[in-house]
Amino acid sequence: MNYPHPLLEGVIALTAEAGRAIVPFWRTEVAVTAKQDDSPVTAADLAAHEVIVRGLRALAPHIPVLSEEDANIPLEERAQWQQWWLVDPLDGTKEFIAGSEEFTVNIALIEAGRVVFGVVGMPVNGRCWFGGAGLGAWRCEPGQAPQPVRVRQQPAAGQAFTVVASRRHTSERQQRLLEGLAGVVGELERVNVGSSLKFCLVAEASADCYPRLAPTSQWDTAAAQGVLEGAGGEVLGLDGTPFSYPARASLLNDFFIALPAGVAWKAPLLALTSAV
Repeated sequence: MNYPHPLLEGVIALTAEAGRAIVPFWRTEVAVTAKQDDSPVTAADLAAHEVIVRGLRALAPHIPVLSEEDANIPLEERAQWQQWWLVDPLDGTKEFIAGSEEFTVNIALIEAGRVVFGVVGMPVNGRCWFGGAGLGAWRCEPGQAPQPVRVRQQPAAGQAFTVVASRRHTSERQQRLLEGLAGVVGELERVNVGSSLKFCLVAEASADCYPRLAPTSQWDTAAAQGVLEGAGGEVLGLDGTPFSYPARASLLNDFFIALPAGVAWKAPLLALTSAV
C-alpha cells in the first residue's frame, strides 16, 4: 500500500520487531520487578524498549523518544520538543505476566501535543492497527494486505451497544457512568479486554465506546488514539475537549471517553460525566 506518512511503514516494521523481542519471554518464568509506582516491569519490557529506541533513532535521528521505560526526562527539556515519539514497549505487562495474549506494543508520533499517527501491535499473533487523524486507519494480519477500518455510528440490527473496559481497572464512578449510559442507549454489552486493544475495538466497529475513569499514562493511550482518530473516532476529556499530550510535569492522563465522532449519544454521555 501507499502509506499516508513517510515514517509510518518503518514504525510498523519496528513494532513487529519489538513484538518478536517480547515473545520469547511470554509464558516463561520471567522475573518481575516493581517500579517506583509499583507497576511491574520485566525483561520483555526492557528488550522491546531497546529495540524500539534503537530503531526510532535510526529511522528519524532528529525526533526524541519518550518511553515508559525511560521517562525521567526533565520537563525543561521536553517542553522544547515540537515532535517526539511516545512509546509503551509493552502495554499490558500484567496481562503478559498472567499469560494472556492481550498485551501490545504502542508507538505514536506526537507533534505539538497532538497525535500524528499511532501503531499498535499484538506480539503473539502479529496483528497490528495503524492510523492517524486525516490519514485513515487500517488493521493488518500477518501475511495479508492491510484492511481499512472505520467506526460505526450505531450497532447493527440485533447487536447490543458494546462498551469496552479494562479487566483490571475500573471505579465506582465509571460504574455509575455505565448505568447512566444504559439509560440513554439501552442495554449494554460489556467486553473486558486488556491494554490499548480497547481503542482498537472501537476503531474497527467491534465496539461503540470506551470510557476510562481510572488512571492511565500518556504512553498507554497515544498510539491507539491515533488509530481511533484515523478510523473516524475521537478521544475526549470529560469536559468534551479533544485529548492531547502537552509537555507537563505529570505524565498521567486525565480521565477520558473514546467514541465515534458525531454520534447522537455524545452530548448525553458527556452530561452524565458531570453527574456521576
